[in-house]
Amino acid sequence: MPGMVLFGRRWAIASDDLVFPGFFELFLRVLWWIGVLTLYVMHRRKLDCAGGVLLSSYLIVLMVLLAVVICTVSAIVCVSMKGTICNPGPRKSMSKLLYIRLALFLPEMVWASLGAAWVAEGVQCDRTVVNGIVATVVVSWIIIAATVVTIIIVFDPLGGKMAPYSSAGPSHPDSNDSSQLLNGLKTAATSVWETRIKFLCCCIGKDDHTRVAFSSTAELFSTYFSDTDLVPSDIAAGLALLHQQQDNVSNSQEPSEVISHSPGDSQEADLDAELENCHHYMQFAAAAYGWPLYIYRNPFTGLCKIGGDCCRSRTTEYDLVGGDQLNCHFSSILQTTRLQYRDFIHISFHDKVYELPFLVALDHRKEAVVVAVRGTMSLQDILTDLSAESESLHLEAEVQDCVAHKGIAQAARYIYRRLINDGILSQAFSVAPEYRLVVVGHSLGAGAAALLAIMLRSSYPQVRAYAFSPPRGLLSKSLYEYSKDFIVSLVLGKDVIPRLSVTNLEDLKKRILRVIAHSNKPKYKILLQGCWYELFGGNPDNFPTELDGGDQGDLTQPLLGEQSLLTHWSPAYSSSSDSPLDSPPKYPPLYPPGRIIYLEEEGNSGRFGCWAAARYRARWSHEAEFSKILIGPKMLTDHMPDILMRALDSMVADRAACLSCPGQGVSNTDVV
Repeated sequence: MPGMVLFGRRWAIASDDLVFPGFFELFLRVLWWIGVLTLYVMHRRKLDCAGGVLLSSYLIVLMVLLAVVICTVSAIVCVSMKGTICNPGPRKSMSKLLYIRLALFLPEMVWASLGAAWVAEGVQCDRTVVNGIVATVVVSWIIIAATVVTIIIVFDPLGGKMAPYSSAGPSHPDSNDSSQLLNGLKTAATSVWETRIKFLCCCIGKDDHTRVAFSSTAELFSTYFSDTDLVPSDIAAGLALLHQQQDNVSNSQEPSEVISHSPGDSQEADLDAELENCHHYMQFAAAAYGWPLYIYRNPFTGLCKIGGDCCRSRTTEYDLVGGDQLNCHFSSILQTTRLQYRDFIHISFHDKVYELPFLVALDHRKEAVVVAVRGTMSLQDILTDLSAESESLHLEAEVQDCVAHKGIAQAARYIYRRLINDGILSQAFSVAPEYRLVVVGHSLGAGAAALLAIMLRSSYPQVRAYAFSPPRGLLSKSLYEYSKDFIVSLVLGKDVIPRLSVTNLEDLKKRILRVIAHSNKPKYKILLQGCWYELFGGNPDNFPTELDGGDQGDLTQPLLGEQSLLTHWSPAYSSSSDSPLDSPPKYPPLYPPGRIIYLEEEGNSGRFGCWAAARYRARWSHEAEFSKILIGPKMLTDHMPDILMRALDSMVADRAACLSCPGQGVSNTDVV
């Protein structure tokens, strides 16, 4: 529900968010009260000493204060458990209870200060009693400090600038005053987000690219979050409900209802060949991550294999590569690719905003010059990812509407300049003129590799690109169609990145608003059941998410509608439409690159894939299958390069084995 209004401003916490913190505080307070009572009852006779009266008074008053606080917190928890997310009526007394609770901090602070002063005076009493009272004083100040930290966390810098909440729904900006108000809110939101991002990325330099990335990222966050009146726990509850709803729909769907978007039989015929290529070139995409990924994949032997090179000074052989900041990266790259040092033309681990590490190597097995671009591994890379507005590309190809993700396009241009202007590709092809050019990458590197291949195609018509888990919000529709001739993308399971774009995030926000508005359970139950469902599974039919007609009559107040969860009118939002939302002008719909091989999970292999091997089948897919973000415990793990490599290893091996089995075709299910 909308954030609570206290002291005339909105806070980033709702009236139904106090169940779990309240129970936690209640648990601590009751234990504390029992401990103080035990201390007083067992040692009150030892307080007949100099200063003992003060200590006895301290314990008695502290027990009374704790009893009052326990009663107040109990009332807060009980009230917070009432109603639903969009039915705050039963919780209308919450603000008064919070004022009482906050008022109790004043006597608590005063009494904790007096207790500290009395103990500091050197009271001549039994040491056990004095130590017990010191412990109560310390606990008092710890709880007070924790409360102050909590207040800072839930403080909303925009709370004082928010438009007054109206139960009738958001107002439409029909007047100049309304437009000016909305513009002021957007400007303030962008400024707040930019300040937050600069604070989180304080260790990054202050060059021009970084400043531009800060602004772009702040504008993205302010555009996405500023038009909703949700607190973080609402979003968590919405995601939990969406996952259950999504699984419920999937379980009830007949096999004939699943629409396949296969490109055709001609492309199905080369699926095995492209899978084998993906399996081969994924080694280069993984090698571009350097030693962190290698040691992560080989935790017991990795450090032993490359540790000797980490402390060794750079040799002449390393200098021939022409890279920078190699350290022990080169050794891990050699181990991953199984190539020799002389097979590498250039390796760079220079990492700045819009400037990604990459390597160039000669792959004699496939007779290719391979350019591998590293994926996200630093704050600079994250800023490149989040510079999500679109910009035009100037290409020699006859393609209309050449638009791409700004941050990734800038990174691709940087690598393009290095490859061409520094003569890196010329050097590679002077060694192996008959080889073809292949560009590969994973995640952010996959997006940069796809754009780099598009930029290089006019000079190298035979270029091929393999994009592993690329971001969806990358290319305009025309560039997406153009890239199908020479780019292959690989997507594993429920990986969120190939489904991630501003358009899809807007659609996700709409679905969260809808499922929250139709929820008939209190938030604490949704979160508890959601955690249980994510960890252990269950039947999603047991988690209803919509109100029955009879339930609405029992509400003490009418439900807040979806529109009421918006702080102001959003031109992209339509509560009656089931189609994906229109993006803001700076964020038009963008698409993943090339033809897409989808490793689709079959059956239930455990919530996190660690209890049983996942089963996948490979097939050609269409970008429309990735037009919605899927919620699930594997939406992040399926993006990890080591998981993708393991899937490819088993799948290619099993498909090769199946080719020798009589009666088995290439479309058989593979085990991963």
